[in-house]
Amino acid sequence: MLVTAGRTLRLAATAVCALALVAGCGSDDPEPTPDGGLVTVTTMRGAFLQAGDVGPTWSAPDESAPPQQLVSFCGGTSTPPEVPPGAELVSSSLADEGQTGAQTLHQTALVYPDATSAASGLQLLRTVAEQCPPSVEVPKTVTADRNEPAYTETAEVRALDEGGWSGFVIVRHKRYDTAEPSTADTAVAVLTSRNVVLVDTYAIYRLNNASASPGFEADWKRLVGSVVQRVG
Repeated sequence: MLVTAGRTLRLAATAVCALALVAGCGSDDPEPTPDGGLVTVTTMRGAFLQAGDVGPTWSAPDESAPPQQLVSFCGGTSTPPEVPPGAELVSSSLADEGQTGAQTLHQTALVYPDATSAASGLQLLRTVAEQCPPSVEVPKTVTADRNEPAYTETAEVRALDEGGWSGFVIVRHKRYDTAEPSTADTAVAVLTSRNVVLVDTYAIYRLNNASASPGFEADWKRLVGSVVQRVG
């Protein structure tokens, strides 16, 4: 289960609906794909997890990434990659924020007209991921709207296969200066199936705690797995 800010986010309890969809629990079933096996924008929008699927303390954030923009792949202050051409982009963001930590989930789907275009889109994003430096150091930043301690962030790219979807995941770990101990763990999963590229990003932030989240690896895999199961 996911734990931040002193809360138990009951992911295990909600697994009956969010993670075991084959039993038919939860909201309406995903829209069947049309002849030819192509996935529609409507299907992908319906496959995204909603706050109630993840846990009782999750909600849509007051502010989120621009709807037509991807999240950053690399660590540090890197900018998000360009959206590969030819796709219709749909996205949804969720957050669980507390006094001692936070979790975020950004779900983005690039829906292409055919599988060949989706494969090309995935390859462009893979090229960006492979260029991420394995480690970056960022000095303390103090501006009018930002105050962040110095930190080191590592990034690792791994192959990923989940429920018939294939691609890669970028796993990042951020550790702040020892004088202000905090950590952030991020997984950016990029997968394709048929005519869709899914970019699913889960992050957990722990304030005043120098240890990484013990459930991070299992949690991002469950969240990604839930979405691809909904699409089928």
